Amino acid sequence: MWRENRLRLRINYRIRGIMKIKGQENGSTSKPRDRRVHMANERTFLAWIRTSIAIMAFGFVVEKFGLFVRQFTYYLSQTGSFPKTGLQTGGAQPWGYSTVLGIMLVGFGAVMGVLAFIRYKKVERQIDEDTYQPSRILDVMLMLSMLIIGFFLVLYLLHSI
Repeated sequence: MWRENRLRLRINYRIRGIMKIKGQENGSTSKPRDRRVHMANERTFLAWIRTSIAIMAFGFVVEKFGLFVRQFTYYLSQTGSFPKTGLQTGGAQPWGYSTVLGIMLVGFGAVMGVLAFIRYKKVERQIDEDTYQPSRILDVMLMLSMLIIGFFLVLYLLHSI
């Protein structure tokens, strides 16, 4: 709460300072447009988009690696040169998690991209209206996706031992 108030005060102070530099009076009804604030908002949006693309790409790689492992295992089992590691059992397959994890990561990345755009437009409107309120939904989404990635990768690695 105090951080939000502090940030709001810093933005208001910055806008008032820019109004004075431009020669406007404090009682002026025109809304100042500080390009630097909008450009910072755009940079933040682009950073979230890069993060969502990276998460989707990682999910794609994880899923395709699972497909590669399945095909490679099938090839080795057909040629009869499969090593005796205990992985060729007919029951549980250690690569089953990679498909689920890959699809989940691609989905999380797509949702994060949509939320980043919504947040960008919301903050842009709030900057114009001088009513900025920080949002934490993307931060929570990123933290949850990293937690899920870590959890499934640990399960995947433990299962393949």
